[in-house]
Amino acid sequence: MFDAIVIGAGPSGSSAALALRGQGRSVAIIERSEFPRRKVCGEFMSAVNLDLLDRLGAGAAVRAKAGPEVKRVALFASGPGIDAGMPQAAGDAFGRALGRDVLDGILLDAARNAGAVVLQPWRAVEITSDGENAAVRITTKDDQTVVVAPVVIAAHGSWEQGRLPTNLPKSITPHDLFGFKAHFKGASLAQDLMPLLVFPGGYGGMVWADQDRMSLSCCVRRDLLTRLRENGAALSAGQAVHAHILASCPSVVSVIGGATLDGEWLAAGPIRPGIRPRFADDIFRVGNIAGESHPIIAEGISMALQSSWLLASELARFDRWDRAERIAAGSRYSKAWSKQFATRIRAAAVLARIAVLPHSTAVMKAFVGRFPSSLTIGARLTGKTKALPN
Repeated sequence: MFDAIVIGAGPSGSSAALALRGQGRSVAIIERSEFPRRKVCGEFMSAVNLDLLDRLGAGAAVRAKAGPEVKRVALFASGPGIDAGMPQAAGDAFGRALGRDVLDGILLDAARNAGAVVLQPWRAVEITSDGENAAVRITTKDDQTVVVAPVVIAAHGSWEQGRLPTNLPKSITPHDLFGFKAHFKGASLAQDLMPLLVFPGGYGGMVWADQDRMSLSCCVRRDLLTRLRENGAALSAGQAVHAHILASCPSVVSVIGGATLDGEWLAAGPIRPGIRPRFADDIFRVGNIAGESHPIIAEGISMALQSSWLLASELARFDRWDRAERIAAGSRYSKAWSKQFATRIRAAAVLARIAVLPHSTAVMKAFVGRFPSSLTIGARLTGKTKALPN
């Protein structure tokens, strides 16, 4: 019996557990994967999140491992790159990147050290409720058990498949976006630069992470990916995307042309951007299962961390978490979530739609070339300096 059960130990799940442990609540974290694990993710954290990580007790550990401060943004398209300044935030003025294999471990260790019970590798397969408490049935290959709590928080992400009420249904369209990520060693990207890559049928980004690794992540439309695989039959999906980016973006060639892959390409998806219920079926949602922006704005980790803090802040208003109080907390959390994230999600949707249109590369390059400050304005508009409410 716990006060709260968190399903998923990524940035949103572990930070939710940390915030609730800070209130003195008993918390169980259910995570199906062994750590460390690699994940498809842009890996950038805007500066405002470092203050939040300090509140959670993990800021020092993240700073000790993270890559250099990102002080400039850029556009890498069909010609030379165009760069501009990253808008500064209060406190830690600039954001940094950290590999998910490292970040997830730091946050889960912090939650465990704070007193959260970590059940790993266990998979949540069923949630039932009697109105007062929820029972979550969890399994491993050889065992199963049930954990009980009044509050259940889904933090398993939007790609997780299963039969939980929070798992998203499958759908297939030609315009689906699939995510890819790889680390490179020996890249020549400027240490303080985070470029946006725009190429036919997709977009991406690069940033220095930890351990002298440069992270390249991107999204590619399903129909383009199919054509790339057909034209390069001997290539894996990741290799085909890699070759397509090099053929489309000369500035990327100058950065990774002589670099070496550190591990294999990862793939995941399809990505399901949009705003979803933050509280439904008596289950709270955090991270990208609550709502997801197009990765073009590199705000996925930010939204994961901040949504968990917003939820914990609303739950902290109540001593007991009976049904009526959960409904009240869910309503308040949903409103706070929309206020914090809705604008950036809509802005990301517009930018992503433009980026994948035919001939958009030339149009974006011409516009940004004429108005380089639009990169700085775009970074501010998409949440890079928007702090959490007190």
